[in-house]
Amino acid sequence: MNMNNLEIKSCVNELIAEIEKILPIYMQNPIDSKMNDGNVSICIIDENGNVYGKMYGERKITQRWTYKIAWIKASQVWITGMKTGEYEKMLFNDEIAEELQVIEAPDLLGWPGGQPVKLKNGTVLSIGFSGFRGEKDLEIVITALTNLNYL
Repeated sequence: MNMNNLEIKSCVNELIAEIEKILPIYMQNPIDSKMNDGNVSICIIDENGNVYGKMYGERKITQRWTYKIAWIKASQVWITGMKTGEYEKMLFNDEIAEELQVIEAPDLLGWPGGQPVKLKNGTVLSIGFSGFRGEKDLEIVITALTNLNYL
């Protein structure tokens, strides 16, 4: 059974709070901590097109930039149903049917950090995270959702 809007908002708020708790762990890696000095963002789009998000850090300009990337990642996932990076790889290898080629090349992102997440109850969220290396962006979201027992 999928969540209603209030349940999704509650889930999103818990996810945002959990990410805030675990960010210091990821900031311990010097490669990630130097990328944006902890200015990272998450964008979440539910199945009905409702958008949720949070920018973390101290520098508004960097937060704005990371949120823009997180939104592009989340919206591409919402449109395609596929992780960012994987969609582009399949597209450029002619593995995607022409009718599914819905995003034009200049708008493709090309790197990891956006992913569809199916929660235990069947609700699908399209999530983009930005600010660290792409594989860490993906990992942060999955770790937080696992910690909350949503997966």
